[in-house]
Amino acid sequence: MKRSNRLAWMGAIALAAIVLLTLIAAPNNTKLDAGSTYNRAPNGYGAWYAFIEHQGISIKRWQKPFNEIHSENSPVTFLVISSYPRDTTLDSQEREWVEKGNTLVILGTGGRVTEADFSTVQKSLNGDIKIDTRRRNKKVNQKQIDLGDRFGAIVWQEKYKQGKVIFSTTPYLAANAYQDNLSNFRYLADIVKNGNTIFVDEYIHGYKDADVRQKESEGDLSSFFAKTPLFPIFIQVGILLLMLIWAQNRRFGKPLTLDTPVPDNSKAYIQALALVLQKADTTDFVTEMVGKQEQLHLQKALGLGQIPLEHQALLNFWIEKTGASGAELDAVLKLQSRKQPMSEQELLSWLGKWRTIRLIRNS
Repeated sequence: MKRSNRLAWMGAIALAAIVLLTLIAAPNNTKLDAGSTYNRAPNGYGAWYAFIEHQGISIKRWQKPFNEIHSENSPVTFLVISSYPRDTTLDSQEREWVEKGNTLVILGTGGRVTEADFSTVQKSLNGDIKIDTRRRNKKVNQKQIDLGDRFGAIVWQEKYKQGKVIFSTTPYLAANAYQDNLSNFRYLADIVKNGNTIFVDEYIHGYKDADVRQKESEGDLSSFFAKTPLFPIFIQVGILLLMLIWAQNRRFGKPLTLDTPVPDNSKAYIQALALVLQKADTTDFVTEMVGKQEQLHLQKALGLGQIPLEHQALLNFWIEKTGASGAELDAVLKLQSRKQPMSEQELLSWLGKWRTIRLIRNS
């Protein structure tokens, strides 16, 4: 198969895959599932729901919009485990429903972050309650607080005529992560266990009864397609078409010839020589050669010509010309004249001192 045909087939397959995934693949929103009783992850409430059922308490999952709960017999306790921090202010529909004598429990209200430790243990009649949040509500009346500390309220309740609302700043009051701390499970169980019919809101986590999905036009694939935005699909198709056109033509304009890099023979020779000297452990040869060159560069900079001077003479000229201490230069010249091989560390230190002398010379 020719290369152009192969690219065309690959592009067509990629295009089909993207379109199918865009149309058919369901969104995987793990954040939306946080707090769901269907969720077995640490941030879910599957274990607590099983715990309640094991206690013989009647509890049901509510998979309809909140406004349909009005058709249920009162009183009702409605547990909302919010995936996102929500405000403590009730809307008119919620307020009207609570005032009729129902109980609304909202876990995950947006309290302010305080200086409290992230992990604390709060005392309650059910034992020690583990709380993992710095969020507190400082505006709550002390008499309304059920769980809290000096930084503010964690769990509190507010009366609305015949009903009440219980708030919690943490959405993870009895999440799966606290299975080893059953006090948390018992505490939330006592909050909702007040003789009312208990419902847990699963509608906010994306779970819906069949009749609700049908009513909201989510019952079949054609309805889903009808609501799918086509603009992103057109953008993807356009990009892939441009890629296919480019693949068929293989270039835009004239081909460019790549320049072959010219090898640096001097650099390669120096590197090879350095490797040989390192393997042979001949640091005395390196110090002799490098030392002579460094001394000649220094003499030239001081205006002393190209004939190597004696150690003391060069040192005297250095002090006279630069006004600097001769200790650094004296040290490198002595190491240079030493006939014993240096260690690698000593050689690096010696080269560093020559570098310092260059900086002094140029300053």
